[in-house]
Amino acid sequence: MKAFLVILLIVLLAGAAAGIYLWYGIEQPYQAFGKDGVFVTIPHGTSTRNAGRILQKSGVIRSEIAFEIYARRHHRSLIAGEYFFDHALQGKAVFWKLAHGEVYVLPFTVREGETMFDIAHELETAKFMPADEFLKAANDTSSIKDLAPYSRTLEGFLFPATYQLSRHPAAKEVVASMVQKFREQWRSIVASDPAPASVAHPTLSTVTMASLVERETPKPEERPLVAGVFENRLRKGMLLQCDPTVIYAMEQVGAYKGTLTGKDLHYDSPYNTYMHGGLPPGPIGNPGEVALRAALEPAQTDYLYFVANTQGGHFFAATLAEHNQNVNRYHRLLQGLPADPPPAPPAKKKAPAGKKSAKNKKH
Repeated sequence: MKAFLVILLIVLLAGAAAGIYLWYGIEQPYQAFGKDGVFVTIPHGTSTRNAGRILQKSGVIRSEIAFEIYARRHHRSLIAGEYFFDHALQGKAVFWKLAHGEVYVLPFTVREGETMFDIAHELETAKFMPADEFLKAANDTSSIKDLAPYSRTLEGFLFPATYQLSRHPAAKEVVASMVQKFREQWRSIVASDPAPASVAHPTLSTVTMASLVERETPKPEERPLVAGVFENRLRKGMLLQCDPTVIYAMEQVGAYKGTLTGKDLHYDSPYNTYMHGGLPPGPIGNPGEVALRAALEPAQTDYLYFVANTQGGHFFAATLAEHNQNVNRYHRLLQGLPADPPPAPPAKKKAPAGKKSAKNKKH
């Protein structure tokens, strides 16, 4: 009988010790990694037990057993991804971090008007991925076949926004996020448009027009006016003569040197709207919401021309004569002069014949 009680006492003490160990392992903060923090990757399909083993090996939790028991009690799946830990945490806090999918991400912003080449370069500079990987993914148009079956690339459909990326994202996933963002915005824009031009024009044409508008003016209030000019020129069969289309054509082959010359305007490319009528074969950048709305609802004016005003905006004109005057105004501004020359002084009146002025009158 005494032996039985001793054994029972030992069992109870062992159970209590195990309980204390498990409680301590899940409740008390723990850190066995360096002061700079540690990245931990939980692969897809990882079991709770294996996740605990990875976390313990990385110095994030004290006990994989305590972690697994806690996880089983709460019946929550752990979300795969890369996690960053930079200070001591309770084991249960680590569990909920993984259960909520608080993966490590970095912000990456696509600005309005940027081309897919710009985006690729910036991704590489930020060390997310090689530029070639992104461009390869951006040349796969299968994700927009329903929207733009004749699109050559995803240019124009990589919506400008800030994205939260992992340290080493897959190019296809990044592209998919940008296209999905475009779809969301496009649905919202078209749904709110009382007379959507998309009914009359294919999506690709509208996005192409928006990309030209985006690249021509940084001023949101001018975008409907620029879109109106382009629509008027198309309706009259005039060349669009849009400088950014030439720049885009030259950037594709690395020929653009930062400024356009008269020779560049004759650069042979289907994107060159100085040489080819109509819209270019596709977008020349990725337009934002304001430019897309402007392409859908261009301003109704008689304007056919515009030229920079050196303040970020433009002078608009309905006739070539007015446009030439605006060009002169632009050059005066570049020289630091007022846009318009001062008015000529009034002509002096001649004294009537046979009369002398009071100054010369004899007394």
